[in-house]
Amino acid sequence: MMTGNYFSNQNFENKDFTKEPFERGEYENCTFRHCTFEYADLSRCSFNDCGFTGCNLSMVKLGSTAFREAVFKECKMFGLQFSDCNEFGLSFQFEDCLLNSSVFYKTSIKKTRFKNSNLTEVDFSEADLSHAVFTGCDLSGAVFDRTNLEKADFRTSVRYSINPSLNRLKQAKFSLSEVHGLLGHLHIDIDRNS
Repeated sequence: MMTGNYFSNQNFENKDFTKEPFERGEYENCTFRHCTFEYADLSRCSFNDCGFTGCNLSMVKLGSTAFREAVFKECKMFGLQFSDCNEFGLSFQFEDCLLNSSVFYKTSIKKTRFKNSNLTEVDFSEADLSHAVFTGCDLSGAVFDRTNLEKADFRTSVRYSINPSLNRLKQAKFSLSEVHGLLGHLHIDIDRNS
């Protein structure tokens, strides 16, 4: 699956991979700071215990890409097809990221942490997000359809719309102030001032 290139414990800073080609291969314990990957092809690459900070990864190709314990902070990640990633060991966390219009369709990403991130119109259809934590996230327009959200924590997140009859919500946590996000499909009037 992977090419022969192997990179370990390296730091990549201020690289613009729209101007220079990104070397395919396996990256282990590497950090990427303020790098531009926009529209780059990361297919068949492997990122193990890698960190991405302040990077633009919008619209990158993720065909069979492996992310294992990857951490993304302050990254712009519009329109990513995480459903194209290598499923084996798929695990990451996001902090202060923009993930608008990204797709996690049918991914198994239990215990994923999303912190202070914008998840506008993200597709979580049929994903396994059990035990996931959404801290301070904006989920406006995010799609939850036959999604496993058991024991997921939404208490500090806003603007979600989740139909309890179409998703698994056993022991999921929600705040009272955002409970309308669970009742919107019923087309009832909720007085938020009382």
